[in-house]
Amino acid sequence: MKLFVLAIGVHPDDVELSASGTLINEVRKGNAAGILDLTEGELGTRGTVETRYAEAAKAAEVMGLSVRENLCMRDGFFKNDEEHQMKVIRAIRKYQPEVILANILDDRHPDHGRAGRLVVDAAFLAGLSKIETFDENGQPQKRWRPKHVLHYIQDRFYEPDLVVDITDVFEQRMEAIKAYGTQFHTAPDSSKGPQTYISTPDFLEALISRSRLMGKRIGVKFAEGFMTQKNIGIKSLEDLVLNET
Repeated sequence: MKLFVLAIGVHPDDVELSASGTLINEVRKGNAAGILDLTEGELGTRGTVETRYAEAAKAAEVMGLSVRENLCMRDGFFKNDEEHQMKVIRAIRKYQPEVILANILDDRHPDHGRAGRLVVDAAFLAGLSKIETFDENGQPQKRWRPKHVLHYIQDRFYEPDLVVDITDVFEQRMEAIKAYGTQFHTAPDSSKGPQTYISTPDFLEALISRSRLMGKRIGVKFAEGFMTQKNIGIKSLEDLVLNET
């Protein structure tokens, strides 16, 4: 299945928290979009592997994704080495995305930066013909390199290189985030587990504030920001969205 955009997150819910509005935008335009989760999030304080899969499936349905796959790497202990790069290379060649959305390169959680660098390296290597990989049926895969790898902004704030207007899909985006019922916005005495950094109401309020801040950068109500190591070109000035004055 060829995708226009493949969002890769090290933990289930990473993509929802930072880039789900952008994915929903593309789906509404008729572009195929999917998520590749690297781990099952098994080290999370709240929830279980089973509940995380159920929540991820629900969020994918809300976003209208064409596919969601989990590579089952070891949460907290995966490495940016040949073994893990090859897993990501196979997925990139399988879905042939034009754009990849990946974890930020440096963040509060060390998994985020390590995953971001893993994806960058794998995206480059996936374009080398002398690296051989095979699909689920044992057939050779063709080399594929996405046109862009964009890094979504997560816990730490960075000034974005690219800002995407998500105003029209903001409520749908929040619905996708709230699909993770074991993780977000629960009472301190909830049976879902002890209160954590991300489970307080303040965390969701901060997400909304971040979206407003990103929107302010381009004169819209809500937006998501991305960083890139590669210059982004346009064919016409008509492709630009100018800030309101």
